[in-house]
Amino acid sequence: LDKTGINELVNDFIMATRRAKNIGYDVVEIHAAHGYLLHQFYSPLSNTRTDEYGGSFENRIRLLIEITRAVRNEWGTEKPLFVRLSATDWTEGGWTIEDSIRLAGVLKNEGVHLIDTSSGGNLPVAKIPNTPGYQVDFASRIKNEGGILTGAVGLITSAQQAEEIIAGNKADFVLLARESLRNPNFPLTAAHQLGDEIHWPIQYERAKPRKTT
Repeated sequence: LDKTGINELVNDFIMATRRAKNIGYDVVEIHAAHGYLLHQFYSPLSNTRTDEYGGSFENRIRLLIEITRAVRNEWGTEKPLFVRLSATDWTEGGWTIEDSIRLAGVLKNEGVHLIDTSSGGNLPVAKIPNTPGYQVDFASRIKNEGGILTGAVGLITSAQQAEEIIAGNKADFVLLARESLRNPNFPLTAAHQLGDEIHWPIQYERAKPRKTT
């Protein structure tokens, strides 16, 4: 990927942001995790470049910062901008949580509002835990040491678990993916688990359980 290609890539992000703005989206998130191109650039395990985009920490994050700056300029300052990071490569010699905390500070200065905190995805040999909330501590450290809002993800499957994350000041958002696929009614389930009552969508009222006499 030469400089011309990098410039074209930055422009692609600008155009995508413009489409999102014109459609009326409220938030834009830059996906820089899970082994995708921006992660490949900032991880020392995949970036072997010898130009201004490789080598030092500052060089490896350069592409992400250039894209973030371009997206923020197109998106404006009135709407939130998120960035999804892999907080660690889970591999010796790779990207670390300390790197992520440092990067989060740079991104905050570029107008990013929140770090969507995931991990891994760059190498198939990485040994990633499979325990509930295994990435929450990364969100907590970036939030509390990096001074930026964070979203916690990863095997968060109950309302109580999500509530504890927020109440414990470990993250500002809890973001659900697979759990929403497993249980499309998670908002209703969560309300029940937390002792709250929420209104069912009108379209679903006929399917709502009713007491029989």
